[in-house]
Amino acid sequence: MTLESEVEIVCPCCQTRLVYDLDLRRVVRHQEPPSSVKPELDDAQRILAEEHARREAIFARSVSAEKTRGDALSKRFEDALRAAKSEPIERPERDFDLD
Repeated sequence: MTLESEVEIVCPCCQTRLVYDLDLRRVVRHQEPPSSVKPELDDAQRILAEEHARREAIFARSVSAEKTRGDALSKRFEDALRAAKSEPIERPERDFDLD
């Protein structure tokens, strides 16, 4: 059921039906076309196994990144500590020392 102020538009790309209200100047309803790609119940186990494997791979990557992150940070700290020890100790200049 559409009102006089409503116009039905079909998207040329995805074939979605949009109902646009001219008075409100916005889309008031939409209806997506039936999807041709529907997973079968027989594929559910395979889909779940693939998703589980994908999650495990992402988790393994994040664990290895965290392990190497600690090593990289400690190496950077050691390098900065060595550089700080080799520099001479100087008093910082203060504005009133320059007068």
